[in-house]
Amino acid sequence: MSENLRFKDHHTEQRLFRNRMLVAIFGVVVLLGVLVARFYNLQVVNYEDYRTQSDQNRIQVRPVPPTRGLIYDRNGEMLADNRPSYTLSVVRERVRDLDATLELLGHLVDLEDGDVEKFNRRLQRRRPFEPVPLRYRLSEEEIARISVNEFHLPGVSVEAELVRYYPESELFAHSVGYVGRINDRELSSFTEEDVRRYRGTQSIGKVGLERSYEDLLLGEVGYENVETNARGRVLRVLERHDPKPGAELTLHLDTRLQQVATEALGDNRGAVVAIDVKTGGVLAFVSQPSYDPNLFVTGISFKDYSALRDSLDVPLFNRVVQGQYPPGSTLKPMMGLGGLAAGIITAETEVADPGYYKLPNDSRIYRDWKRWGHGKHIDLIEGLAQSCDVYFWDMAARWNIDGMHDVATRFGLGEKTGIDLPREYPGLFPSRAWKRGARGVPWFPGDSLNAVLGQGFVLATPLQLAVMTATIANRGTHYRPQMVMAIDGVEQPPEVLHHVDARPEHWDLVFEGMEAVVYSTHGTGKKAGAGLDFKVAGKSGTAQVVGIAQGEKYDSEALKERHRDHALFVAFAPVDDPQIAVSVLVENGEGGGRVAAPVAREVFFDWMSRPLENTASRHSWRAPMRISAPAGPHMYQQEGGVRG
Repeated sequence: MSENLRFKDHHTEQRLFRNRMLVAIFGVVVLLGVLVARFYNLQVVNYEDYRTQSDQNRIQVRPVPPTRGLIYDRNGEMLADNRPSYTLSVVRERVRDLDATLELLGHLVDLEDGDVEKFNRRLQRRRPFEPVPLRYRLSEEEIARISVNEFHLPGVSVEAELVRYYPESELFAHSVGYVGRINDRELSSFTEEDVRRYRGTQSIGKVGLERSYEDLLLGEVGYENVETNARGRVLRVLERHDPKPGAELTLHLDTRLQQVATEALGDNRGAVVAIDVKTGGVLAFVSQPSYDPNLFVTGISFKDYSALRDSLDVPLFNRVVQGQYPPGSTLKPMMGLGGLAAGIITAETEVADPGYYKLPNDSRIYRDWKRWGHGKHIDLIEGLAQSCDVYFWDMAARWNIDGMHDVATRFGLGEKTGIDLPREYPGLFPSRAWKRGARGVPWFPGDSLNAVLGQGFVLATPLQLAVMTATIANRGTHYRPQMVMAIDGVEQPPEVLHHVDARPEHWDLVFEGMEAVVYSTHGTGKKAGAGLDFKVAGKSGTAQVVGIAQGEKYDSEALKERHRDHALFVAFAPVDDPQIAVSVLVENGEGGGRVAAPVAREVFFDWMSRPLENTASRHSWRAPMRISAPAGPHMYQQEGGVRG
């Protein structure tokens, strides 16, 4: 005991404890200083930077796509609508294992190889934290499966969006057109402004009015700041700037008239165009066969597209504005008017038609469609009524091609009509300069004989023929054809391109001749006016598809169906006060008066039989209720005459 007391040194122990405590306190103070300094650096010096980074993890800026503008017909019938659809989307930054997530989703919903391929392409052009669509139009059962397995699928969401829907399906496919998903080619052509405008939007107008009025229909994108959790789920919306919806279009098109024209054309390949003579508004726009534009909205399947692409009837081909056909004898009224205005013929000019025509110093015989001829005293009225080729050949032989070219151009042939639709083809009406430049040879007198009958090098679209007929109907006022009548309720005024000058008696003579086509004893278009209580003026045409050698007779049975003549008919009604002009083309239909004229008759009957208080009301419209290519037919050289 005494030894322990002897060795115990309280003073030394106390000093040692104090030293250790000072060291510990110093260490704590130093560490606390470091902590305070670091805290100061985070909370004061770099506060704004770290707050921004924190908000970026917690708050996301999401684009709010605008509602695409609706499209109505002239009576307020919906032609292009927006309907809700549920889309399966993935935010790549929120997904831990993308391959495993896609594999799991493949068990929950029906995913095709094409869906995954398109998804991978979209991943490459997305913005960070932007949802990328994987599957569109989920069923309720698929939505339920994803909801049950939500905890296994971080970064996966089901989003509701509005997608385009065309309630009339095939009826307006070639006029209204359709939207489709933005592809790589379109994206590569986008400017920075385009990228901003299409944020949050997957679709763009592809064809038809959807394409030509894309800028108006699209609207302006909005955005919202949303607070999300660690899984990327939206907790609340902090701020929202609403998008501006696209403009609403009201068209000149009439749904009932479109249906009538489509049914009258039946299963034939061809086109029907009806134009309001007083405004240039397009009332009917039919290209047959057609297709369902809804197939393209969220991405058409390879099988469906192959069926459309490989069809011999080329349903994707817009025959109204892209089909370039020999117009045949439908040009004769225009040529007759031009001959009168140029002094080549008069009302008293007569020719003898023995069934053929020969140019001076030329051994070639040009056969009239009527082998035994039309008589010894054929004037312009009879020449139109019976579609006498010899009368117009005689006129062409005394005229010059440049004069005919000038007349045709003033009626809208050989150049685009300027309709508010994309991808219009210009057709062709030749001249000396054109042939020298395109073929490297001079113009021959026989070329003029072909041209005056709408054959040879001459090509026209059904729309051009309708514009030509409407210009005749209103005695020279050439309107630009228009599809859109009003934008957001503001009516678009008609646009006059120019006026074709001719003496009143010349117009009267052409009117009389076109009326005789329908009502005279030997008229070629009698079926156009059958049973109507108003007068129709028209002109039939039958255009050869393949050439016939001299001395041979056209034999329908010996030709393949697609090598037979095209049937055409143009007309306007009523004669005393024209309201509507129509052009009809039936591919390989052979007889214009027999096959095409009855189609025009049905269009006239429907339009003129509607109960209206006065004629002017035909050009007004009812405000709609607001609810918030493969190559065309080819031309072949004409050897003989054409039938009317």
